[in-house]
Amino acid sequence: MKSKFLAGLAAAALCLTFTACHKKIEAKAPSAPAPSAAHESAPASTPRQHEQAAETASNHHSNMPDAATRARIQDLLNRIQDAYFDYNQHTIRPDAQATLQADAKELGEIIRQYPDFKLTVEGYCDERGSDEYNVALGDARAKQAKDYLASIGVPGDQLRTVSFGKERPVCTDHDEACWQKNRRAHITQAQ
Repeated sequence: MKSKFLAGLAAAALCLTFTACHKKIEAKAPSAPAPSAAHESAPASTPRQHEQAAETASNHHSNMPDAATRARIQDLLNRIQDAYFDYNQHTIRPDAQATLQADAKELGEIIRQYPDFKLTVEGYCDERGSDEYNVALGDARAKQAKDYLASIGVPGDQLRTVSFGKERPVCTDHDEACWQKNRRAHITQAQ
């Protein structure tokens, strides 16, 4: 008998608890509509907030390419052979124009999408001449290559130039065949 009484008492307590909670919610709603409205809109706005955050992050990152796009750019740069120059010259030769033009259109289309992304056009010389002269000649070669790339569609404001003069040779023999390999312009991803 005691167990029936205790079971009934427990059931009554549960009913009172649920009824009291229900009444508290109803009583709170009219007296504080602002928190209730904010509480109701929070679940609906949370996915939108995530969407906006993702959109903002996407917009933030859209100025620089992701790793896959950088790899694609590097593949194009690997296919664009160095542009070679005649001795003591910085004008773009027809074979150098063909070399630069090969994949430059596609390269320009890609980097145009990422305005903060830069490429570097490096100018090099052979070992003959003074350091100062070769730095100036390497700079002129890099600028000529940059100007040519800009004329065929690569955004010029995303190209920077640097001259290494006779530093960093690709060939160290002391003959014309080797010197020709060092008189060049080379394109890299800016660091």
